[in-house]
Amino acid sequence: MIHQETLKLLEWSRLCSHLATFATTKMGITAAQNPDIPELLTESQELLSQTEEVYYLEQDPKIKLIFEGIVDIRDVVKIAALGGYLSGKDLLGIAITLDKVRRLRKIVNSYEKLPLFNLKKLVNNIKTYPELEQTIRYCVDENGDITEHASSKLSKIRLLLRELRNEIYQKLQSIINKKAGAIQESLITQRNNRFVIPVKTLQKDQIPGIVHDTSNTGMTVYIEPSYIVDIGNKYCQYLRQETIEEIVILRQLTEKIAEVAESLKYLVEAIQKLDLATARARYSLWLGGNIPQFIEEGETIILRKLYHPLLIWQQKKEQGVQVVPIDIQINSKINVVSITGPNTGGKTVTLKTLGLAALMAKVGLFIPAVSPVKLPWFKNVLADIGDEQSITQNLSTFSSHIRRIILILKAVSNSSKSNSSKILNKFKNCSSLVLLDEVGAGTDPTEGSALAISLLSHLANHALLTIATTHYGEIKALKYRDSRFENASVEFNDQTFSPSYRLLWGIPGRSNAISIAQNLGLDLNILQAARNIVGEQSKDVNDIILGLEEQRNKQELKANEAQELLKQAKNFYTEVSDKAVILKEREQELKHFQEKEIQKAISSAKEEIAQVIRHLQQGDKTSQKALQATKEILNISKEKLPQVKKEYSSYCPKIGEKVKITKFGQNAQVLDVIADSQEVVVRFGLMTMKILFTDIESLDGLKVDKLKAKKQSVQRQDIQAIDVGNQYDIRTDNNTLDIRGTRIFEAEISLEKAIAQATNIGVLWIIHGKGTGKLRQGVHEFLKIHPQVKDFKLASQNEGGSGVTLVHLK
Repeated sequence: MIHQETLKLLEWSRLCSHLATFATTKMGITAAQNPDIPELLTESQELLSQTEEVYYLEQDPKIKLIFEGIVDIRDVVKIAALGGYLSGKDLLGIAITLDKVRRLRKIVNSYEKLPLFNLKKLVNNIKTYPELEQTIRYCVDENGDITEHASSKLSKIRLLLRELRNEIYQKLQSIINKKAGAIQESLITQRNNRFVIPVKTLQKDQIPGIVHDTSNTGMTVYIEPSYIVDIGNKYCQYLRQETIEEIVILRQLTEKIAEVAESLKYLVEAIQKLDLATARARYSLWLGGNIPQFIEEGETIILRKLYHPLLIWQQKKEQGVQVVPIDIQINSKINVVSITGPNTGGKTVTLKTLGLAALMAKVGLFIPAVSPVKLPWFKNVLADIGDEQSITQNLSTFSSHIRRIILILKAVSNSSKSNSSKILNKFKNCSSLVLLDEVGAGTDPTEGSALAISLLSHLANHALLTIATTHYGEIKALKYRDSRFENASVEFNDQTFSPSYRLLWGIPGRSNAISIAQNLGLDLNILQAARNIVGEQSKDVNDIILGLEEQRNKQELKANEAQELLKQAKNFYTEVSDKAVILKEREQELKHFQEKEIQKAISSAKEEIAQVIRHLQQGDKTSQKALQATKEILNISKEKLPQVKKEYSSYCPKIGEKVKITKFGQNAQVLDVIADSQEVVVRFGLMTMKILFTDIESLDGLKVDKLKAKKQSVQRQDIQAIDVGNQYDIRTDNNTLDIRGTRIFEAEISLEKAIAQATNIGVLWIIHGKGTGKLRQGVHEFLKIHPQVKDFKLASQNEGGSGVTLVHLK
C-alpha cells in the first residue's frame, strides 16, 4: 500500500511514461510504462549493466539497434499451443519477428567492445528458427495470404478456379454485348461469390436468372443469368475446397509453431528486455545521466548537480523554466537530514528528486548528476509528501500524515527484520530511504515538534536514511545533540525576497515569514508587533544564521575563483605542453634534415675520394701521386664535410684500435700515436695518413684528451719523417713481388729476399696468380711462420682479388 502511494507521490508514473517514449516495440513500451522494481541488489546491478552496454553500443555511429517490425507474438503462440490454428497474417508476423530478432542478435554478437557481455548472454539463448521462417514465407505472401505453391492440391484447385472464372467472364460478356439495352452498366461483379451483372429493374425479364442484390435506388438489380448458374455452383464448390486446403496448410504451420512455443515465448521476453534496456540507455543519454555506483557501508553519498528528471522533461519538451540542480553529499554516519527554509523554496522538490534518483538506480536508469554518482541500494523508498486531506476517509491533514507514517514505520520495521537474517545491502540492518515533508505539521506546534523529534529519532535507528523538511526550530538543534543528524536549508535571497532553490548543507534555514509579509505589504504596525512577540533571541539566531550563510557564500566564491584559476592553469599547462611537443617535433625535423644534408655531403665526398683513389691506382704508383691524392682528399674534406664540434669525455687513442675519422665519417685503424704534435697515424682504406687528434673520435663518440694523450707506438726508423711517400698500402714497383710461374721452394727464396727489402716500407704485395691455388696456399703457409710478418690477406678485387696477397710487416 505505502509503496504504491510513494510511487504516486513521487510521480513515478510520469517518469515511466517519458521512458516509454524511447521504447520501440509494443511489449517494450508496456514494460517501460510499468517497470518491475527489483527486490534484490543483484537484479538492479544486472539491469544497470545492460543499460551501460546499450549506452556504450549506442555511442558507435555505425551501430544501431533496430526493433521496427518486431511484434508481440505471445498471444498467437499461446493459441497455437492450445491447438487452434493461426491466420496467415499471424504467421507472417511470426516470420518477420524471427528475421528482425536474428538481425538484432547478430549486431550484438558481432560487437566485440561490449564491456560486460550481459547483452550477449541475453541474446545467445534466443532461437530464431530460420527454417521455420523460410517455410512460413514460402506458404504465406506479404499480404498474409496463402501462396499457390503452398501445396500441389491447392495449386490444382486454383488452376481450376481460374479456368472457371475465365469461362464465366466470357459467357457474361457475351450476354452484356447481346442485351446492351437492358444492362445498366457494362460491369461484371460478385455477390456472395456469385458472378452477376447489373440490369435495369424495368428490363430484368430480358435476362432470366437469379437476383442476388438490388441497388439502394431500386433502379438496378444484380442478376446471375441462368445460363451460368451451373458453372457458378461448380466455382463455389472449388472455393470451398480451396478454403479447406488453406486451413489444412495453416494448421500444419501452426503445429510447427506449437512445437517451439516455449522458445518463442522466451524470444519475446528477451527482446522485451533488450528493447527496455535500449529505452533506458537512450533516455539516460537524453537526460545527460551517469551510471550510479551502489556504495557499501562507510562510503559517502555523492550526488553533485542532481537534476529532477521531470523538470528536465518540462524544460526541454514543454519550454519550462531553467532547472536548478542540487548538491547532496551525506557522510555515512548521518542517518537523518532535516531541511529547513521558506515555503516554495524547493524543499519538497529536493525530496522528490532524491526519491526518484533512488528508484531510477534500482530499475537500471542512469541518474542526471555529475559523475561520480554514489548512493546506497535502498530496498524501500517510502514517502509522506503533500498536505491534501483524505475526504473519503474523513481524515484531516494531520491524520492523513499520521496514517502514512504508520504504514512507513511498519514497512521499515519489516525491512529491518528481514535484513537481520539476510543482509541484501552491506549496510547495518537498515535499507530504507524515508522522505517526510513537513514532519509534525498540521497540529499544535509544541506537540507536533515533540512528535517529529521522537519520530526522527526512531527512524535514525531503523532506516538507512531519512530526509525530512520542517519549520520547527527544535529539530534544527538535533544536530548538536546527536551526530547522526545533519542540517540543510534552501537558500533565500534577502534582496529579491525569493528563493534560489539552492540546497545549503550544514546550515539551518532562517525564518523569513515576517520579511516576506513585509515585502508583500502587510501593515507595519502588525509587523512590528510580531517582531516584539518573537523577541530579540529569535532575531539573534536569524542574524547568526545570516552570518553563516554570508560566510558560506564567500567560501563558495573563493572556491569558484580557485576552481577557475585551476582551470586556467590546466589550460596553460596544456598549451605549453602542446607547444613543447611542436618544438620537439620541429627540432627532430631539423635534426633529420641536417643528418640528410650531412649524409649527402659525405656521399658526395666519398664519391670524389673514390675517383681520386681510382686515378691514383691507374698507371705507375709513385709517392708523388700519393702525396697529390692525399692533398686532394684533405681539400675535399674541408669543402664537402661539415665541421662538427662536440663536447666529449676524455679519450686517449691506442695503437691497433679502431677510431672514427669525423671528416670522412669512416672508421680507421690507429698505427701510431704522436702525442707531441697531437697526431695519429691511421690506415684508412688504401691510404695511410696523419690525422690530428681533433679530427678523430672513439667509436662510441669520445674526443681525444690532448693533455693525457701519450705516444704508445713502437718507434720505427722512418716514422719521424713520415709522409705520403711511405703510404703503406699503396702498390709500387718497390713493394711488389711477382712470383707467378715459379715453384713453391723457388717462391720462398724470393719471398725471403723481398721481405728483407720491404721491412722499412711495412707492406709487401705478392702476385701469385689464381691458377690451381697451390702456389697461393704455399705462400700463405710460409707467411704464417715468418717472424717479420705481422698479418696478411688477399687483396681487394680491384687489386687482383685471390690472385694477390697483401702482407703487413713488423
